[in-house]
Amino acid sequence: MSHRLLILLLCVVGTMAIGCAVQGQSFEKASSPPGNAVIYVYRPYSYASSLILPAVTCGEDTVRIGPGGYHAFVVPAGEKVVCSVQTDAGADEVDFQTERRSYYVREELGWGWWTSMPHLNPVDTDNAQSEIQSCKLEPQQSQEPQTTGSAK
Repeated sequence: MSHRLLILLLCVVGTMAIGCAVQGQSFEKASSPPGNAVIYVYRPYSYASSLILPAVTCGEDTVRIGPGGYHAFVVPAGEKVVCSVQTDAGADEVDFQTERRSYYVREELGWGWWTSMPHLNPVDTDNAQSEIQSCKLEPQQSQEPQTTGSAK
């Protein structure tokens, strides 16, 4: 009887793991109007952090990127742009003095004592190209950062 329970449990966990990855379109370079830069934030698939979706903000755009997903942030060139990721447990940010080119940032979740800690790591173009090719476009629309209180 325990053998059947183990098989059932493995099937459920396997189904959940497959269902947690981003299901959008494969990576494609974003087109941007003249005078802009593109910052690609991507999150390689990792089973350990598949249910955690911290909000990522670059400039004025905010999204939640799932495991195996990416988002292209189009930002004005020639300006300082801050990309940040934040959870209740902590935050991390990266600053760019943008030029008219593409930037790549890997979102990673490391583990602290009680919860995961978000990290943004700039990646050179050559390394990023091989990693981001397996990522899918995050299908959700941009959103405002969520707050944990209720307004009355």
